[in-house]
Amino acid sequence: MSEDAFNMSIRKFLKEVGVTSQRKIEETVRDGQIGGKRLKVRMTLTAEGTDLNHVVAGEIELP
Repeated sequence: MSEDAFNMSIRKFLKEVGVTSQRKIEETVRDGQIGGKRLKVRMTLTAEGTDLNHVVAGEIELP
């Protein structure tokens, strides 16, 4: 696989993660499943067959 194809494959995956994650967060907020002014979130990236375990944590300000 070429470097360009590899990069495009990664970008396609990350775009899917971003779009679907945003939808799920918006649904959760709309459904009123949370209280307060911030939503604490955490995303964990793993890859089957590897020891990859990358965690990104943060807070989202709510409307």
